[in-house]
Amino acid sequence: MVPYTTIELIGASLFLIAIIHTFSTKYFEHLAHVHKRFSGILHLLGEVEVVFGFWAMVLVLFIFGIEGGDIAVNYVDTRNFTEPMFVFVIMVIAGTRPILELSKKIVLLLSSFIPLKKEFVIYFLLLSFVPLLGSFITEPAAMTLAALLLSQNYFGSKVSHRFKYATLGVLFVNISIGGTLTPYAAPPILMVSNTWNWDIWYMLENFGWRAGIGVLANALIITFLFKEDLGKIAFKDNAKSDIPALIILIHLFFLISVVYFAHHPSVFMGVFLFFIGFTSAYKHYQNPLIIKEALLVAFFLAGLVVLGGIQGWWITPVLLSMDSSAVYYGATALTALTDNAALTYLGSLVDGLSDEFKLALVSGAVTGGGLTVIANAPNPAGISILRKHFSEKNISPLGLLIAAIPPTLIAIIAFRFL
Repeated sequence: MVPYTTIELIGASLFLIAIIHTFSTKYFEHLAHVHKRFSGILHLLGEVEVVFGFWAMVLVLFIFGIEGGDIAVNYVDTRNFTEPMFVFVIMVIAGTRPILELSKKIVLLLSSFIPLKKEFVIYFLLLSFVPLLGSFITEPAAMTLAALLLSQNYFGSKVSHRFKYATLGVLFVNISIGGTLTPYAAPPILMVSNTWNWDIWYMLENFGWRAGIGVLANALIITFLFKEDLGKIAFKDNAKSDIPALIILIHLFFLISVVYFAHHPSVFMGVFLFFIGFTSAYKHYQNPLIIKEALLVAFFLAGLVVLGGIQGWWITPVLLSMDSSAVYYGATALTALTDNAALTYLGSLVDGLSDEFKLALVSGAVTGGGLTVIANAPNPAGISILRKHFSEKNISPLGLLIAAIPPTLIAIIAFRFL
């Protein structure tokens, strides 16, 4: 699509409105409980996963009205929706009972080697080991696993909302930086790794060890600070699993296949349809699939793709006006306002960037990935799973921002000063 100044200005305005709306969803949920007559539309506007999809629709309608139907359809057709589709599929598969049972067994096995209270150790592992595992099973899968296990065992009524928000902040930051050990797991890395020829050795040398230090430091600090809340929790180690090993292995095969073909939506969607058939045949080994939650997250990300695709005219000049030090902090701040994968993708389109600039851009993008729900693609997945444990089933974006600042500062130290 040929850029048009009017559409660009409208797109930027709608993007700003969507960001403000994101920070206002808790207010809409409150209004929905107060004004029963309009509760339907107010609940809809209070769903954080709906926000960007809603304003993306408004943008497409503007393009349709100003430039015509062909231009509007062409704009949508030329967006890349692979990431929303992938996140949808990986969320559903990673959230199945066999995968969760396997993950719990691994976490329990690791915890048995540490001679401390089980509830403390498992909490620490969910905020450290699982985010780092995201470098291999992808960040969306790691987010889904960690959020579901935290939801089942740590987010009950016995703990404070302060504990819940602090946990959410550390989880989001650690997932964002923990996926940088490999070049395929974190969305902002995926956008540039092929273009800039970043392989796994490059990632380990420049990102991996820093991410490991940041993740472990954040998990250790929050475990120590909230030892009183953790002392109130009894980890639910349910009865022995009745799921056959073969069923678990087949689920792992589906998960690995989707990860391997993450860049090929026709293939991984075909694998997913086969997976749906398999789970239907073996329902007695399943909990209900998280289809609704995954669809809402995919809708959010698809809206971000549509609405964010027209923001390059102002984001790119802002980035290019900075040196490598300024671009790190600028990318960290901009990530709070736009998806970090979109940010690094725009950087990959610019020729002649120095290696130092590239490192600073991507490091800043992953450092700021926990500040808001829109900052990193897996964040909406965590929100959709954990929101039921918060007042009015809504997570305050401002509360998340405040909670994510301390672990983000630890990430800045790890990525910028080590």
